[in-house]
Amino acid sequence: MKRRDYKKMRKKTSKTRLGVKIGLLLSLTVLLSIAAYGLSLKQKAEQAVDRAYEAVPSTPKSEVRAEAKVEPSKDNVSILLIGVDDSEARMQGDSHSRSDALLVATFNPEEKSVKLLSIPRDSYVYIPKVGYKDKITHAHAFGGTHAAIESVEEMLDIPIDYYVKMNFNAFIEVVDALGGIEVDVPYNRLEKDENDKNTIQLKKGLQVLDGRHSLALARTRKLDSDLERGKRQQMILQAIIKEMVSVKSIAKYGDVIEAVGDNMKTDMTFKEMTSFWEYAKGGMPQIDAISLQGYDDWSTGIYYYKLKENDLENVRQLLKAHLGLIPDSSALTDSNSNIIGTTDETAEGSDGLN
Repeated sequence: MKRRDYKKMRKKTSKTRLGVKIGLLLSLTVLLSIAAYGLSLKQKAEQAVDRAYEAVPSTPKSEVRAEAKVEPSKDNVSILLIGVDDSEARMQGDSHSRSDALLVATFNPEEKSVKLLSIPRDSYVYIPKVGYKDKITHAHAFGGTHAAIESVEEMLDIPIDYYVKMNFNAFIEVVDALGGIEVDVPYNRLEKDENDKNTIQLKKGLQVLDGRHSLALARTRKLDSDLERGKRQQMILQAIIKEMVSVKSIAKYGDVIEAVGDNMKTDMTFKEMTSFWEYAKGGMPQIDAISLQGYDDWSTGIYYYKLKENDLENVRQLLKAHLGLIPDSSALTDSNSNIIGTTDETAEGSDGLN
């Protein structure tokens, strides 16, 4: 081989090696950047959950479990989702605010399924904290998170393993951090905003809503009933979950964590909370929305939503089976169409502590 050809080949080889080195360096830089982002995101999330952590005393109903401590990654568990109105406009502090939304989610890791029950805020139930029946929305006002959990456990005869409580600010900011959510708005209506001012114009049809419009849709019940209101809240929550598990939302997680900030309380640790992401692997998990049937009652001069006992018992059995507390009975859902259904009866209800 001639000396000139050898030099040319060596020069070409050097360029190839340099290209490989640059490629490896860029790849390593990208990987380190992703790792750094993931690490910073994890640290930010851990700090947020640490700030939000607030344990509550255990309640007697929780003793139905054989396990001393459940693990969300492998055990069937339940979460009570509490939405509270602690706005200054209504002069409600966190400890005295009514629960504006109550939803129970049960998780089954083997099935990778979720049952999502909406509890009408005016449901007439026994509240252990005060020792008599009243609207379940008042439980939180009577005794905070603990009283709300006690009342739900008493009503459904299941253990509540965890709770997550958020106020209106957190809800609005989370939806905005995700870039909005896609929902099917059922009607045109001018609605109240988070400050109880008529500034939100809802428009009928499938569309992307920001946080303020999503909250207005979740809260309104002037044109239908508490039952339909619960269904809208289920729809909105499912839309948030769908957006959260989508690949395009990964870069928004930091903003979501910031949005939650100091507007959330929970008794879950960071490790317990992150274990629920197992349900999102492979896409949107199966979520079955459940409604509670009942009827409007004005017999005392105060509005209550009286639950139908046979339907309530069906829902109890369904949730118990999903939690593995009793043998599963898949026929229960099929043969009882009123587990997920509607009602023609409507009422605005009462906002006062009547």
